[in-house]
Amino acid sequence: MKEKKLLLHICCAPDATVPWPELISEGFETVGFFYGGNIHPADEYEKRADAVRTLSREVGMPAVLPKYEPDKWLEATYAYKDEPERGRRCELCFALQLEDAAEYAANHGFTHLSTTLTISPHKDPVLINSIGEGAAKKQGLVWVEKIWRRNDGFKRSVDESRRLGLYRQNYCGCVYSIRNEQGDNDERK
Repeated sequence: MKEKKLLLHICCAPDATVPWPELISEGFETVGFFYGGNIHPADEYEKRADAVRTLSREVGMPAVLPKYEPDKWLEATYAYKDEPERGRRCELCFALQLEDAAEYAANHGFTHLSTTLTISPHKDPVLINSIGEGAAKKQGLVWVEKIWRRNDGFKRSVDESRRLGLYRQNYCGCVYSIRNEQGDNDERK
């Protein structure tokens, strides 16, 4: 039987608390992948990266943290800087993250790809799974489609991240979402 080696794109550690162990229990050798180039400022990135490392130790699987390159992300999304939250900029951001994860997976012997992004009640899981499937297919990977927020997934992730003492952010992460921190950005996006 062929090994099922899965790269799990992680948007943040709290959102990975449910998907990561569940994928392992489904028989996948599951390695985490924290993109992070969309996170601003650098000290916020470090807090989130540390939380991913903590969760990695907790689940007993490695996490990949590529080089932090916010300028690359800013350049790619600049044309959409005035878009509202959940608009075209967010769609592009999902694509940038999932394409980067898919490329890494293909270059490092993974067979499958999935993401934690669908645990958020603030994100469109149909859109995310469509983007992820396209990115995976382009790299010859199998996309593992999940909607992690089902069955109280988001609530369970909140409870588990509290139990583990993981850092929980109060905005999506990008420089553009900071402007909404006091507005419609309830706990997280």
